Amino acid sequence: MADFSEEVVRLQGITKRFGGFVANESVDLQLHRGEIHALLGENGAGKSTLMNILFGLYQPDEGDIWIHGRKTVIHGAADAIALGIGMVHQHFKLVQPFTVAENIVLGNEPRRGISLHYKRANDNVKELSERYGMKVDPEAVISDITVGMQQRVEILKTLYRGADIIILDEPTAVLTVQEIDDLMQIVRNLAAEGKSIIIITHKLREVMAIAHTVTVIRRGRLVRTVRTADTDERQLAELMVGREVQMEARDKNNRTFGEVVLEVQGLRLKGEQGRDVLDGIGLQVRAGEVLGIAGVDGNGQSELVFAIAGMRKISEGSVKLDGKDVTNATPRTISHAGLGHIPEDRHKHGLVLDFTLSENMILNTYYLPQYGRSGFIDEKAMNKLAESLVREFDVRTSGIDVPARALSGGNQQKAIIAREMVKDPGLIIAVQPTRGLDIGAIQYVHSRLLQAKEEGKAILLISFELDELYALSDTIVVMYEGRLVGEVDATHRDDEKLGLLMSGHTDLSNGKLAKGGTR
Repeated sequence: MADFSEEVVRLQGITKRFGGFVANESVDLQLHRGEIHALLGENGAGKSTLMNILFGLYQPDEGDIWIHGRKTVIHGAADAIALGIGMVHQHFKLVQPFTVAENIVLGNEPRRGISLHYKRANDNVKELSERYGMKVDPEAVISDITVGMQQRVEILKTLYRGADIIILDEPTAVLTVQEIDDLMQIVRNLAAEGKSIIIITHKLREVMAIAHTVTVIRRGRLVRTVRTADTDERQLAELMVGREVQMEARDKNNRTFGEVVLEVQGLRLKGEQGRDVLDGIGLQVRAGEVLGIAGVDGNGQSELVFAIAGMRKISEGSVKLDGKDVTNATPRTISHAGLGHIPEDRHKHGLVLDFTLSENMILNTYYLPQYGRSGFIDEKAMNKLAESLVREFDVRTSGIDVPARALSGGNQQKAIIAREMVKDPGLIIAVQPTRGLDIGAIQYVHSRLLQAKEEGKAILLISFELDELYALSDTIVVMYEGRLVGEVDATHRDDEKLGLLMSGHTDLSNGKLAKGGTR
């Protein structure tokens, strides 16, 4: 067992306020040499704020920072780098037209006179990458390499600058399964070399797989620091949300599906650069079926949803809902034909934040006669509906007349689900339905979707969380560069096959999709 006697970081009583909002309140954290320390908490818990303080991007209002036993003030990123601290942000900070080596040495370039010494830069990067098991091509252009490789470049940038304390902010958010496995091995290699790692995350499975220690933060406050050897996913989940959680999986053995509800054929849609962002997509979803769509973000998932929902015009192909052709129909027409849409961005496409909860409940049905006539809303009918849905879907609110922005993320999501379900749609499209929610809210959303499935609704689920896809789906198909490239049975978890498909490997045995990308 590793000896973590040498403390390299101590955060003591760290408090950070933004106006009246307290992002961190008297948080303590210790990191030791060779330790992999997970900072765990739901979105908005204050994890990134705390690490931005350690990296000098924010200044604490209260508390002290100790690095290698010396109390210090970190005025900015330059101070942090000088102290041996490196941070890989969730959104990479790379110059796309530059090569791997040019990005890594940027700001600290080996020189030949006044020019960059390209050979020495390439040699230095190659040596560094091989030392830590991160094989990269120094001469590759950033825009031409995978997201996983770009992340390696970011890590190598910190190592090139002499970091022995490395912060990784949500490092697996945009990686395939294989890239996640590779990253975890890289992190283990770094720790074995004596580097100290802090991983900011909300993924329990990854915490248990990689971390020695985990600190849980909830609503800006330290809950507990525990050794992963002394805990499990259930306990960590309860520490994250502050209450008991149920983590049982559903029984998928009895699967009976009805008639085809959604049929998409030969869907093509061009993006801003004139290329096809949807390249001949075809799929069917049947009554009582949950079809999950997996894939790294940006491979056409959003465009597929927009095309089905009437939010983007397609150039070729057809969309049928309950046998009715709704290709390029208006969103209202498609909604009226039986679509319930839980959008990816609940603020941009799901709610009008300054409208009341009541008003949001009839956003896509206000024109129906039961809610008003001659252009005037029947407020009594509207409020009666809102009160009913608030009770049925357990929307926690001080009243139906409060603006939607006053609700928590979980309750905003419940309100959207309530509004879409009350229409009794034949098809529900759910896109990232639990993004940013705590575990309790996630369970509630999942239970409502599964209830809808039992009632015979067809559900198209788009998610970047593999656990969610496996928990809810009957079948999972994979999108890659605007095409459907493979299919897996969700009753038998196979992360390796799913990850290979997500990274574009389509020559797998037992693949069920034709080359044209039709399911």
